Amino acid sequence: MDNGMDNMLSVYLFEANELLERLEEILLACEKQGSFDVDSINEIFRIMHTVKGSSAMMQFNSLATVAHKVEDLFFFVRDNNGVEDQYTSELFDIMFKANDFIKAEVEKVENNQPLSEDNDAFVSEILGFLAKISGDPSKAAGAKPAAAPAPAAAPKAEEPAKKAEESADAQNGLGFNEEELAEEQIAICKTKKGEGFNHLVKVYFDEEAQMENLRAFMLVNAITDVCGDTGIDYYPKDIQQAVPEVVESIVQHGFLVFFKEADDLDKSIKIIESFVYTKNYEILDKAEEPKEEKAEDTSKASDSEQNKAAAQKAPAKQNAKPAAPVKQNLINVNLAKLDSLMDLVGEIVITEAMVSSSAVTQNGDMGTDSNFAKHSRELRKLVNELQEIVMSIRLVPVSGTFQKMNRIVRDMSKKLDKDVQLELIGENTEIDKTILDTIADPIMHAVRNAMDHGIETKEDRAKTDKDPVGKVTLSAQNTGGEIVICVEDDGKGVDPDVILAKAKEKGLLTKPESEYTQKEIIAFLMSPGFSTKKAVTEFSGRGVGMDVVKKNIEKIGGTVIWTSELGKGSKIEFKIPLTLAIVNGMKASVGDTVFTIPVNNIKESFKATKGSILHDTDGNEIIMVRQEYYPVVRLYDVFGIETDVKEIQDGLVILVETREISYCLFVDQLLGEQQVVVKPLPNYVNKYDVKKSGIAGCAILGDGSISIILDIPDLYANN
Repeated sequence: MDNGMDNMLSVYLFEANELLERLEEILLACEKQGSFDVDSINEIFRIMHTVKGSSAMMQFNSLATVAHKVEDLFFFVRDNNGVEDQYTSELFDIMFKANDFIKAEVEKVENNQPLSEDNDAFVSEILGFLAKISGDPSKAAGAKPAAAPAPAAAPKAEEPAKKAEESADAQNGLGFNEEELAEEQIAICKTKKGEGFNHLVKVYFDEEAQMENLRAFMLVNAITDVCGDTGIDYYPKDIQQAVPEVVESIVQHGFLVFFKEADDLDKSIKIIESFVYTKNYEILDKAEEPKEEKAEDTSKASDSEQNKAAAQKAPAKQNAKPAAPVKQNLINVNLAKLDSLMDLVGEIVITEAMVSSSAVTQNGDMGTDSNFAKHSRELRKLVNELQEIVMSIRLVPVSGTFQKMNRIVRDMSKKLDKDVQLELIGENTEIDKTILDTIADPIMHAVRNAMDHGIETKEDRAKTDKDPVGKVTLSAQNTGGEIVICVEDDGKGVDPDVILAKAKEKGLLTKPESEYTQKEIIAFLMSPGFSTKKAVTEFSGRGVGMDVVKKNIEKIGGTVIWTSELGKGSKIEFKIPLTLAIVNGMKASVGDTVFTIPVNNIKESFKATKGSILHDTDGNEIIMVRQEYYPVVRLYDVFGIETDVKEIQDGLVILVETREISYCLFVDQLLGEQQVVVKPLPNYVNKYDVKKSGIAGCAILGDGSISIILDIPDLYANN
């Protein structure tokens, strides 16, 4: 599609994906309870109505056609308060199929691929099901479209004298404030007044939002969701198509929404106020409902007369409720802009460090200039606050990704004939959007692996003392310096003997079988092309999946830990950084080289004596700290750095820790804490697999020099 409406396309894709995700959530929840409740039926109908309208507006015919037929189906379901129990399961299957079809078509739009041209078979399936549940064979050929408000007739051109007469009538009996209306709107308002629409709101949309007709369409849908579509009307009418005259009318004169009932107006005002694209609105002289006056209630009659008299003395303009700016709480921002903003903040952090470092170098002590020291501290504070705000903007909850796993578990349970329950823990845990997008695929593979390989079949599970319903637990936890995501199942676990035999068959063993630990054996499962399945199925057997998981997690600086106990289940744990951009680091020198150690990994630092160094049975150095023994890693030895500080008492010992291990680093000295911007290593360096040497990346320091950022887990594991 190339119709010059890129912005409209972006909005369409965003909103379509949001609606489809919501539809899937409703379907999963209803299937779990075994039926469609009234609210869910209404919401599904509204979702399909919106998808149909917006797809038709964008000229995506395949999408609009299927959405239209599903809307017809739920028009019948809604009018009949659901379907008979015997048809419920089939209705769920059709709806999941429809959701998948529309999702696939939307994905084609995103990837600039041609849409499906032949969907007749699926449309016939929907219509056939509608004919079956309605008992009307004629519906199989074409369902009656859902009722929609009839469009209002466009105002005809009028002679000046007639216009003047019309204007006078409007002033005398229209009931709406004519001064706030354009000429074309006055005639429409008089017509609506005669039809019983006594209440009017004029809405203006934010200029930057553009696509005013689409905004109006979305607003009308939101209002009808709450008030229904019988007691409201609107002008202009033709808002489902990007007609230039309609768009211009909305921009110049506003969008009119008419109400028959005051209650509907009151409920709609809240919707209009919270609508993302509303700039302001005006209630144009909300007409008062006629009241029954009782003879004995003379005080009310007197008050009413006084109010009328006061109104006659007041200027007519006071009848109109003045436009008020609407507070906007949410805004959609292109992720590329946030990436650029984060890069810019990173450069500001570096520049601020350079300025402070330069001042110290020139003056010897920043304190010699009290004003500069004060301003420098204030600058650092503001930069830190800016950095925290920008990082928080990029954080999103993992709930969206987690919820998608419900569908995977549902589909695989049906196809594999397994009873499985998915438990979600820590859905509100927040993580950087870029990282979340990267780990969505690994999480999906891990859940599929748990469903296919982990959970037993109904027959096998019945032979154990476990609950007949299997359990897959997906959890997320913020540990301070990283996010830990776990996919755990209570299935049969991993058989090390089977894995080792398969590894031997594929020629992957590099040492005698007896020397392999369980951790090393399980690691084979994440080797490319490795699978324990004897036959290829829809879900596994091709040897792809878990190797991709490992690569994707490591690509963002994370690690994968896979543990299992035969007969009890398995757990796949992803440890990933909160963000890839900026970390708090402690600078430490070894010779002329400066390393940065993530502060989150540092437990304490101390001076050690020569006698505090001991050796284990393998001759490795260990040191006692608070009655605990820790291995000692000498950085100058690991990286082959020339230094004069080699005796333990001449340098400094830093106790570092991760979730798996704690050990001590020996360095020359500490240089202070500093926030550093993580820069990826060049590709020509990465090809030597330096990450396994304990290097996570590099950073530019305040003086322009480069510091190596240490990867604490890998530093110990590979040295």
